[in-house]
Amino acid sequence: MGVHERDSEDRGRGGAPLGGGLTTGEVARRLGVAPTTVRTWDRRYGLGPDAHTGGRHRRWTATDVARLERMCALTATGIPPAEAARTVLGEATQEPAPAGWASPAPLEAPPEAAAEEAGEAAPGRRDADAPPRPSAPARSRAGSGLRLGDVRQECKGIARAALRLDAAALDELLETAIVEHGLVAAWTEVIMPTLQAVGRKWESSGEKYVEVEHFLSWHVSGALRRGAPPSAADRPGATVVLACVPGENHTLPLEVLAAALAERGLPVRMFGGALPVESLVTAVRRTGPAAVGLWAQSRTTASRPLAQHVAAMEWGVRGARRRPVVLTIGPGWTGRTVTGLPRPTGLAEAVALLESVASR
Repeated sequence: MGVHERDSEDRGRGGAPLGGGLTTGEVARRLGVAPTTVRTWDRRYGLGPDAHTGGRHRRWTATDVARLERMCALTATGIPPAEAARTVLGEATQEPAPAGWASPAPLEAPPEAAAEEAGEAAPGRRDADAPPRPSAPARSRAGSGLRLGDVRQECKGIARAALRLDAAALDELLETAIVEHGLVAAWTEVIMPTLQAVGRKWESSGEKYVEVEHFLSWHVSGALRRGAPPSAADRPGATVVLACVPGENHTLPLEVLAAALAERGLPVRMFGGALPVESLVTAVRRTGPAAVGLWAQSRTTASRPLAQHVAAMEWGVRGARRRPVVLTIGPGWTGRTVTGLPRPTGLAEAVALLESVASR
């Protein structure tokens, strides 16, 4: 089922909403796997919901989802799915149903992180008398998970898929978030909190999770390009130029801005990371943009003289010369405000400002 379709489980006969439990799509997002994976485990191994509502419609209870979480933890260690399913079904006859459903716990130790660092299932997922999994010796799981805090449930699914390096699931979850919430809200409320959590984990663990950050960033970049409409045709005086300042290679926030502007039909020229000064000046002269967005992640790369120089550039016939509106974007400009140049503090503000400038 594609991300643009509604789950058939969402409504029963006659279109009435079904109550109690989660749909297959919701379960997949919670676990950080593709919905097809959940259905395959149901069809092949009998790990489906205990109660059906008739036909294809079904709802997953807390007990059903607990079995799937255990399945994720086992397969993440390399155990074949068939063997993992036998283990899960065997344990199901001993485990009590987990208490509480409406407010899932924060993602402190997802199954895949536990599998990587602890070699055991999350607390409450296995009876104390159940045999241990074949794995490396158990170690402390203190600090093993990504502390996301109070965020949307989608963040947890995306984080789990990233930790597991599951490309297919990650692409589907990112695309779903963008389709359901729009680019700006998906970035602000789903993608950015997850990226920040991965970054914090990397910084605090001796670069142990650097591959996860690179993996997640790459897939976010791809999702943004797939989710954005084709580039808008040029309109004189409406073009927006976006570039990282020299020495700055963090392009992802600028990619989001470019995609959001394209979504609104604005012509954008995106030049990516570390654009040399001479090249930036040439690009501005050739395009005659309404606005220029300069991204700086670090204060060491934010250059006031460069921003002032671009803002002073002119073109057009004498008596009707124009200048671009220059936006200083990114945390690198904090404390380095350039007088007269707007500095939006977030994506939504930057989009609104650029849309206003380009429509004059």
